[in-house]
Amino acid sequence: MSVPIPSSEGFPLIRTVGLHGLLVTFSDTLTEAANRATLAFRGAVDERALPAVLETSTSLASVFVRFDTSDVGHEQMRGLLQQMLDERDWYSADLPEGRRLWRVPTVYGGGLAPQLAEAADLAGLSETKAVESLSNARVRVLTIGFAPGQPYLGPLGEEWNIPRQSELTPMVPAGALVVAISQLVLFSSATPTGWRHVGQTGIRLFQPDAARPFALNPGDEMEFPSVSEAEFRRLTEADPNFGGAIATELSA
Repeated sequence: MSVPIPSSEGFPLIRTVGLHGLLVTFSDTLTEAANRATLAFRGAVDERALPAVLETSTSLASVFVRFDTSDVGHEQMRGLLQQMLDERDWYSADLPEGRRLWRVPTVYGGGLAPQLAEAADLAGLSETKAVESLSNARVRVLTIGFAPGQPYLGPLGEEWNIPRQSELTPMVPAGALVVAISQLVLFSSATPTGWRHVGQTGIRLFQPDAARPFALNPGDEMEFPSVSEAEFRRLTEADPNFGGAIATELSA
């Protein structure tokens, strides 16, 4: 039996992507509910093992489904996905099982994260209050992308709805914690960025030779408690792969 699904301006909707894909979109803007729906729906598609599905992935508010069109046509797959959408309110669905909470020691500001003061000023906070805000925040891995294993994290409070920079920072190191538009990004590799570098961690998110190359999964949660630079260096020396980061299982 179908149930009413809350929607905004026609969402959720299904669109064709290329020759072998469909995109299920829950919102045209990032919201907690839309991201929750995205994660829950992708998990359900994977669990149901729909015929001919080869791959699923998520963005902030959409699920991509790639399938073998020699076995199932676009209209048939669209019908299967629409049937799933009609089954429940995905915007209030439980998040997938198997999620973890990561606590990642972070040094804020100073020479290791030189744009804290600028970001704090844009947020209308002192540096002390900015560190307090960021180190006490608990954020969700909204999606992984741009670089292998790299998470977009949020949402932060409205005070952190600060713009990206108008010019790129030439390079931030792997483990850099950067902020803009009410989100954090934790860099998995050294790269240029238009986001402001406010914290530095010692976690290696992408370890290609490990049994689990990506440390994080969409839906995991993260906290970035503040540590001194001396403690940060001690942790990274003792634990070069994770910099003292600890993961615990989250209950459903």
